[in-house]
Amino acid sequence: MSAINFKIEKRTADGVGRAGVLSTPHGIIRTPAFAPVGTKANVKGVFPGALAALGAEVVLANTYHLYLQPGEKIVKNAGGLGKFMGWQGPTMTDSGGFQVFSLGAAFGKTISKFVKGDAPQEESVTVYDEGVASQHGQLAIIDDEGVSFTSHLDGSLHRFTPERSVEIQHALGADIFFAFDECTSPTEPYAYQREAMERTHRWAERSLKAHRQNIDATGKQALFGIVQGGRHEDLRKESAREIASMGFDGIGIGGSFSKEDMRGALSAAVGELPEDLPRHFLGIGEPGDILEGIANGMDLFDCVAATRIGRHGSIYTTRGIIHLKNEKYRSEFSPLDPEFSVPGTEPFTRAYVSHLLRAGEMLGSALASMHNVGFILNLVAGARQAILDGRFEQYRSEFTEKYRRY
Repeated sequence: MSAINFKIEKRTADGVGRAGVLSTPHGIIRTPAFAPVGTKANVKGVFPGALAALGAEVVLANTYHLYLQPGEKIVKNAGGLGKFMGWQGPTMTDSGGFQVFSLGAAFGKTISKFVKGDAPQEESVTVYDEGVASQHGQLAIIDDEGVSFTSHLDGSLHRFTPERSVEIQHALGADIFFAFDECTSPTEPYAYQREAMERTHRWAERSLKAHRQNIDATGKQALFGIVQGGRHEDLRKESAREIASMGFDGIGIGGSFSKEDMRGALSAAVGELPEDLPRHFLGIGEPGDILEGIANGMDLFDCVAATRIGRHGSIYTTRGIIHLKNEKYRSEFSPLDPEFSVPGTEPFTRAYVSHLLRAGEMLGSALASMHNVGFILNLVAGARQAILDGRFEQYRSEFTEKYRRY
């Protein structure tokens, strides 16, 4: 019996997008939903108590980072991830598979899950996922059994296998966790994308077996399999069929697209997935991409971009991304977004936050990060309500028109 229950409440006019309710041992998640990323058991710049006020219903943490620091045993002894970080709601953990990518194929390169140049470029801001450009000078080595890697903290040698990833995630205790996978660079050739996809399938079977062998965990935690295949529609379709046949509690769609290929690769995968299982679009957080994902039947999203660009001085607004360190914002005394107010940031102007960021004050990064997390959560909540009201395409069109017009 699954630890979660998923019910679809209403669909978009074309029957693809959906609004639902995902019930977990620590509460419900109203979908579509965005999971702020608390990589090391904290959403950078956002106090845990503020997350609920911003609209968060679930938080995702990183298996690789928590394994290295403080260690999964400490988190387990604290009562699990939620209690450890002071978060009352549902939690998720990824598998560590993206770190295989970031320490291996992407090491030393300014490359993300999207082909370079596809990330948002408004006001010269480039967004990359956490952990891609490692600086420790070591590589990860992938083989059919797992991955060997050196810690970015102290250079010590470590080994992840599907079984070890599941064991760590059982100790972390999240409501939902993911099977160990290999996330490739979108620039890898077709032959390697197939090789990595087939390895991901074998790892998925091993992850599922390891999970089912822990009777206590199966009643408390749900396991999602991950679809891979890069930017290739045929591979995505094949991977989706294979993962869907294994009996996971839900399905994750892994990264590695170009922007131009995302829609085709995503729709090819979704067409092969069971209607009754929740679907998570991993590492997707740019507003337009989230709406694209919702339109294509995705239920859950996560990404570090909101806090990452916030720490560097950029914020989302209803008219596009702006970079508060730019000269023109030094004396602009308007709200961070004149059309939308994020709880907890209402008193602060662009000029004030620009000053804090320029001065290197921590509050500046925190306010920008809080604003961005609230913005994305509000966007997704609005999309959900629009589906329930039967006006999703109108909502998406109106948002996109304003966002691009800036």
